[in-house]
Amino acid sequence: MSTNLRTLLSGEDPVHIARQLIGVELYTHIDGQETAGRITETEAYWAPDDRASHAYGHRRTPRTEPFYARAGTSYVYLCYGIHELFNVITGPEGVPHAVLIRAIEPTLGVPAMLARRHMESLKPQLSRGPGVLSLALGITRTHNMVNLLDAESPVQLRAGAGPCVMRGGGPSCKPGDVMCTPRIGIDGAGPEWAAKPWRFYRSGTQYVSRLNAFT
Repeated sequence: MSTNLRTLLSGEDPVHIARQLIGVELYTHIDGQETAGRITETEAYWAPDDRASHAYGHRRTPRTEPFYARAGTSYVYLCYGIHELFNVITGPEGVPHAVLIRAIEPTLGVPAMLARRHMESLKPQLSRGPGVLSLALGITRTHNMVNLLDAESPVQLRAGAGPCVMRGGGPSCKPGDVMCTPRIGIDGAGPEWAAKPWRFYRSGTQYVSRLNAFT
């Protein structure tokens, strides 16, 4: 599997990694269905200092154990008892950094994705939002702690095409292709952490959870 992706994800700066993951393909092979989409929106979480992270203060519980795994491991958790949110663990092993994947633009298996979302036609609502993208791709908590760089895994990261293409250590985006804003929905972490400009999204696409959140 991609040495470039492994090198990227093993880096020490999850903010840089969150930006570079724009354009990477998130692929699933679940229940006999192949589906995929290019990542269009991400958020970085920089524990142990980040009060918005589940691993703040080096918190280590059965729930947060994936944070301490090797870069490229999945972390899937239940949010508000409803949504299963998909994250990529990054950084050196034992350092609890992560990137939340907030939206994708479909590239493969659209009929299967529509069926999972009970939708009849392709619209951005299919996969713009961290909860619905997991539904569309068939990702659940059973896919927690999956090796995303293993070609045999049911959930994988793959070097993408499109506006951000893999060159050298990671996807390379043209200036202006990727927008940066504060993260969404973390006011409880306090104003300092809520204001961190650690959310990234690809410009020119409707596959973004909250396109005008800070405009």
